[in-house]
Amino acid sequence: MHLAVLAYDGISPFMLSTPLAVFGEQFLVGGHRLDVCAKQARFSATGGLTIEVPRTLEAARDADIVILPGWRDAAEPIPPEIISELRDAEARGSVVVGLCLGAFGLAEAGLLDGRRATTHWTQAETFAARYPRVTVDAGALFVDEGQILTSAGVASGLDCCLHLVARISGVAEANRIARQLVVAPQRAGHQPQLIDKPTIGGSTHRRISEILESLRTDPSRTPSLDELAQRAGMSRRSLTRHVRAQTGDNFGGWLRRVRIARAQELLAAGARGFDDIAARCGFPDAQALRTAFRVELGLTPAQWRARQRLD
Repeated sequence: MHLAVLAYDGISPFMLSTPLAVFGEQFLVGGHRLDVCAKQARFSATGGLTIEVPRTLEAARDADIVILPGWRDAAEPIPPEIISELRDAEARGSVVVGLCLGAFGLAEAGLLDGRRATTHWTQAETFAARYPRVTVDAGALFVDEGQILTSAGVASGLDCCLHLVARISGVAEANRIARQLVVAPQRAGHQPQLIDKPTIGGSTHRRISEILESLRTDPSRTPSLDELAQRAGMSRRSLTRHVRAQTGDNFGGWLRRVRIARAQELLAAGARGFDDIAARCGFPDAQALRTAFRVELGLTPAQWRARQRLD
């Protein structure tokens, strides 16, 4: 598989590094190819950096996945040569991804007409006004429309790229990469962009992180909120507030997604017997597992497993 990242003068180093970090060494070791492509071999980046790349934009023309990581200014037109590469990629059936303001490039190329999309929340109104044929989901971290994916700002680009890894190589591989990068396991695209996070590194944040990590490690456990609140040394109400601040969801919703992610890992690894899988993931029975999959993914576990085989 060939993945091409389209770079440009004035790019944010963080946005450029996002797909490179996710589709890094492990992607190349698997026999895949990753190219950073730009109009010119040497160009500037924000922060006073200069970047050199060995590939021109034409090198992206046989890529299976083409990613536009951001854009320097929503008010500035995206160069026609980038628009052309995006259109060509979509026309030949490649997956096309617009991270953050990169969604503007996909919309300008006409790739988002009649589709759902997202972008950085500060530019969502501008995006919607400029491209009325696009259904803008301003609250989503990322939107997967099959061949076309878009993400919100900065860190949600990681979520989008991890989601794409899960499509290509399975959820277990996406979660392994997430752990290697020391980021949260793949977050659902519908989680809100704006999360009031507690101060990183504070004692409360650490206690909550330890509790959540223990449940990620073994989601079969079913502790009550009262039990977890006692472990955290706070009231149930305070625990609920801190979990929402840290994850963007209530405890029940977060735990359901963790359990679904574990079930996906087991299914991808060939596990059989939905009652056994449900028990290992913390669901009371196979019916509860099926219901959670339908609510979260719009698929039954069997349908999800079949799609992985097709992918």
